[in-house]
Amino acid sequence: MLERIRTAFSRFGTWSTNAFDRLLRYYHPETWRARGALWTTGLLAITLVIVLTGIGIYWSRTPASFDVVANAQAMAERDHEHLVPGYVTTATLITVMSTLLDKPGGYLSNDVMPPGVLLDNMPNWEFGVLVQSRDLAHALRNDFSRSQSQSTEDPDLVIAEPRFNFDSESWLFPPSESQYREGIKALQRYLHRLAQADDPDAQFYTRADNLNQWLGLVSKRLGSLSQRLSASVGQMRVNTDLAGDTAAHQATPRPSEMEVKTPWLQIDDVFYESRGSAWALIEFLKAVEYDFHDVLVKKNALVSLRQIIRELEATQQTVWSPIILNGSGFGLVANHSLVMASYLSRANAAVIDLRDLLTKG
Repeated sequence: MLERIRTAFSRFGTWSTNAFDRLLRYYHPETWRARGALWTTGLLAITLVIVLTGIGIYWSRTPASFDVVANAQAMAERDHEHLVPGYVTTATLITVMSTLLDKPGGYLSNDVMPPGVLLDNMPNWEFGVLVQSRDLAHALRNDFSRSQSQSTEDPDLVIAEPRFNFDSESWLFPPSESQYREGIKALQRYLHRLAQADDPDAQFYTRADNLNQWLGLVSKRLGSLSQRLSASVGQMRVNTDLAGDTAAHQATPRPSEMEVKTPWLQIDDVFYESRGSAWALIEFLKAVEYDFHDVLVKKNALVSLRQIIRELEATQQTVWSPIILNGSGFGLVANHSLVMASYLSRANAAVIDLRDLLTKG
């Protein structure tokens, strides 16, 4: 067996064969006995660190985007169904949540063993995806599947939404994954009922007001993330909490100016949470573009939606630096958080314009 491996290494040149021979000498039991227990323990520890580092790097790779329409068509063909209104959006939510659980390394936010417990970028990315998925599940339950405020809720969506809102860091009794998979199964049942012509109880209404409600949640998430990202360098902000309403009050007083700054150890956490949130939102907006196509065309808002997607796609560019840089605004060193905040702010501005079109267009 070793000779076969050695032959395989020889294809890369003499240097690779020599390297393999050195590895054999280092890991040979006689070498361990000759060098002593301390040397052996150190070698095994270094090997473990290298292996865990390699696994951690592999697990930290974010999943690629997917074609939401092709994904929905594959689901429909597998179950002998047709693409009805809402099918692509629901199928996309199912795939995003499944990707969260089944990507390399699985769901890492609740890991208690290395290397998962040592990683922080991927768990924050997962949380960003999870928040957007929760918002869409909320919109499905309360807006998209209901014709008016007095209509009844869909029984499967009643199950799915609270399952997705389960604690993201629970690792036992029950683990988060089990709750999320129950939510996915409930969404799958809703999807199958949605495609059945003889089941009028499962509905998805592609109306402008329903879409506007969900986009309101999207706008608030993007606004919060852009503010947290901008605070990476510290800012003095004017308190505008009660602006525009002379009769408004708040529970506790706050100063007229406040210094806002993200703690140094949380800068990369906010960055990757934003990156994950944008990744999920791109997929959901592409699904919405398909399901709400006629509404968007009628409101002359299709181009506006595509511009939002374009802005968010820029957030998924490769980060070439091994760390998230946090230079001052116009300093010599880049500030990745401010760049991300710029993209999200522009996307949020486009969302606000889109909501205005849906209301008045």
